[in-house]
Amino acid sequence: MKSAGVIICLIFLGSIVNAQIIPTRKTNRFIDLALTAGTSQGSAAFSYVHNWKIGKKQKWEIGLGGRLTSYYGTKKEYVTAGPARLTRSQSIPFLIFFADQKPENWDTLNVQRPFTTALNATVNIGYHFNQKWSAGFNIDLIGFTLGRTTNGILTGNGTTRNDSKVKPSAFNLLLTGDHDLGSLNSELFVGYQFSDKWSLRGVYQFYFSEYKTTNLNQVASDGTVINRFRNKVNAFGIGISRHF
Repeated sequence: MKSAGVIICLIFLGSIVNAQIIPTRKTNRFIDLALTAGTSQGSAAFSYVHNWKIGKKQKWEIGLGGRLTSYYGTKKEYVTAGPARLTRSQSIPFLIFFADQKPENWDTLNVQRPFTTALNATVNIGYHFNQKWSAGFNIDLIGFTLGRTTNGILTGNGTTRNDSKVKPSAFNLLLTGDHDLGSLNSELFVGYQFSDKWSLRGVYQFYFSEYKTTNLNQVASDGTVINRFRNKVNAFGIGISRHF
């Protein structure tokens, strides 16, 4: 009886020590490669994400990261990027998403061979349905863009003019909707974790690509001079993540 009691005590103490040695994982850190494609355009994005699990059951997670997005296209149409008071029926931040567009104030810049690489900080949010399936959203916050200077054709007020040196906007900043500046990436996704270290994601991407004219400008009806033009990309793709 004494030996049996000793064995039970040892098993009990061992379980306590083991629980202390192997703590519950409270973060989700991973790198990710996402590829998307649309009509005559596509992108590749490499990301690092550090999420913190929250809530009693730790199904929710939120965090920050960094993303490098390369975008390419052929003969893509970019429209007037702002100011929002000219491109939308109202320009209140966040509510601007529900405002009507005002295409009568748009000029069009046809960028012949856009190619940009944007490095931005990101915010990420996710929800785990179970150990395998999850869903989430991420969006770029601030950063900078480098890219190809190329030829562009500016069309507005019935006239067409050529600018041989249109180039990407260098500074990126999330301000919501048509207030945004530069090139910004965002994703809605569904994820499937097929092993302890690896998962796949199905991705819907909404991407802003922004170019600026160098030698030509749009002049709005109120006299505002505009040289920023935006392509709003909707695309689908796939991502693969490696967890740490």
